[in-house]
Amino acid sequence: MLRARRLALTLTLLLSGTSLAAAQQCGGDFSQFLDGVRAEALAKGLSPAAVDTALAGMRIDQKVLAADRAQGVFAQDWQQFATRMVNGHRLTQGKANLQKYAGLLAQVEAETGVPGSVIAAFWGLETDYGAVLGNFDTLAALATLAHDCRRPELFRPHLIGAIEIVDRGYLTPSEMKGAWAGEIGQTQLLPEEYIAFGTDGDGNGRVDLRKDAADVLVTTGKYIQSLGWRGGEPWLEAVRVPADFPWDRAALVNKEPRSSFAALGVARADGSPLPTDELPAALILPMGRGGPAFLAYPNFDIYLKWNKSLVYSLTAAYFSTRLAGVPPIDMGNPQPGLDLDQTKRLQQRLVELGHDVGGVDGILGENTRSAVRREQQRLGLPADGWPTRDLLSAL
Repeated sequence: MLRARRLALTLTLLLSGTSLAAAQQCGGDFSQFLDGVRAEALAKGLSPAAVDTALAGMRIDQKVLAADRAQGVFAQDWQQFATRMVNGHRLTQGKANLQKYAGLLAQVEAETGVPGSVIAAFWGLETDYGAVLGNFDTLAALATLAHDCRRPELFRPHLIGAIEIVDRGYLTPSEMKGAWAGEIGQTQLLPEEYIAFGTDGDGNGRVDLRKDAADVLVTTGKYIQSLGWRGGEPWLEAVRVPADFPWDRAALVNKEPRSSFAALGVARADGSPLPTDELPAALILPMGRGGPAFLAYPNFDIYLKWNKSLVYSLTAAYFSTRLAGVPPIDMGNPQPGLDLDQTKRLQQRLVELGHDVGGVDGILGENTRSAVRREQQRLGLPADGWPTRDLLSAL
């Protein structure tokens, strides 16, 4: 699944290495803009030949601008998305790849702490294990977005990074194809990430994240490690929650020792008791108290750094557990949620009631869920953070 992700996360990191003047150069004559890019790339030490090759015939890609302006809301709920994405094909292919690359993945885990099932889940979700890589010209896409004045400070460093990929001989400009926002390769890394973590996994002297699975797996493991992965620790666990649980404590922002949840009657999905240790955990109810329940551990934060959407992140983490051999969960019987327009109406009403929902955008994010919990408490309802049509009517 191609995506434009982590862009806000990378912004702060990239600005630290980008001059303010370069960050603000946007709009105007495109040829003059490219002259500035060329000068910046040369000042970084990239070879004139590589820079000229990368920028030759550069043009603004109107399809990229259209895609950027047409970004939609993640409209599917978690059950719909997870059912569609964690399907039999991806599970079968994922397990086959885990077996095929078992030796290499064991080495990656020994070096980074990141299990093969975690890497394989991202691999499967992002590009169906390399089958769907995207066909946008990466250099043109990044030049277009860097020239556009919406977020030039974000995309310009990645444009320089893409030129460096050419300079290093990893990919030629014609080989550098990917998503409209500049992600490249089988796990869709941005160019600066490609440069920072790209590793030659098979010793052929080249880092090719489009065609070389060994390079992809080693590089992705190192990238996930850089996000703060804690080796030897879990990331997500399906659980059973008793009917008398204090539902307001089920929130991603509410982290408690696992022993606290055990004391409240939360058990593993098979009914066995949770360990009574101090490992921090948060109880996630993606579909409310009637749907599935998960304990998210510190490593789950890495999924949110990869993609800030809870629907995507929870799906990726769940997919990782399935590839690790965990049985499928019981989806339960959740109450129907709200559609996009209803969610916007709910958010508008919550704003009128004095809540900060982070914008009336139709996205069921943590701010909206927190506001829903507070209103559920005010109305004497189970405060599970799941907005239903009954709640919308009550408000």
